[in-house]
Amino acid sequence: MHNRYWVLGDVLTFNIRDLFRSSKRNVAIFIDGPNMIRKEFNIDLKEVRERAQKYGRIVFGKVFLNQFASEKLIEAVVSQGFEPLVTLAVEKDQDIDVHMAAEAMEAAYSSNIDVIVIVSRDTDFLPVVQKAKKKGKITIVMGSEPGFSMALRNAADHVEDLTKK
Repeated sequence: MHNRYWVLGDVLTFNIRDLFRSSKRNVAIFIDGPNMIRKEFNIDLKEVRERAQKYGRIVFGKVFLNQFASEKLIEAVVSQGFEPLVTLAVEKDQDIDVHMAAEAMEAAYSSNIDVIVIVSRDTDFLPVVQKAKKKGKITIVMGSEPGFSMALRNAADHVEDLTKK
């Protein structure tokens, strides 16, 4: 027996640390606020956090909002332990996708993050998921129907449908 490996006969060799790795993984959560935090979806941020904890220790969670987010919404985000990031938009329907993608890519290149969680229904985050996987990150996509991108689902390592409780 080596201090890092267990060998059972000549058949099975595994790293003992891998058995406990899931609890030591660092998780980063990125939530597409305008796309997901809507009355019609009834998304519970506490549930998002609980589902993400299955994959490891949450290092941070960021909710991306536009300047039209209400103070009540921002307070609710903070009270659930997430960091609200408010992006100024020139027009009301302008996306925050670019800002969220940039933050998620920074995490994908970080050696301190093992798992990237994208909470969105939007295909725009497909390149982020693909690049994070290339960088060796575990990718989780959480979304809801209607309009939960099939391409985004298929690219992720794990999918969590928030419409199913």
